[in-house]
Amino acid sequence: MSFSPEYAMVWFEIPVGDMAASMAFYTAVFDYDLTLDESGPNPMATIPNKEMKGAGGHLYPGKPASDGQGPTVHLAIDGKIEDAMERCAKAGGRVRSPIITIPVGRFVYIQDIDGNSVAMFEMAA
Repeated sequence: MSFSPEYAMVWFEIPVGDMAASMAFYTAVFDYDLTLDESGPNPMATIPNKEMKGAGGHLYPGKPASDGQGPTVHLAIDGKIEDAMERCAKAGGRVRSPIITIPVGRFVYIQDIDGNSVAMFEMAA
């Protein structure tokens, strides 16, 4: 039996220690419109995913891996990566790499305020 999904990754979860502070960080850095959803067994703040195309995800109360050692989620930014890097630093995150250019765009590794490994990705023009 062969299974070939359109997208291999369908959902991600980013564990955070302080939901309000983390929602403020992701809003400041990525300009996301996050709202707290407490309808399920755990509160969560869903990362926007227009028309459910590609992978979606959310922030949830949990324990991050130590010092950015967990999986890295790459999240799209709007605008220039240099501006997002500045917003990250101002919001309390850490830029962990230089800008890396690949054929489809540019990205940089950061750590959020909980130490999660995240990458900010700018699509090529």
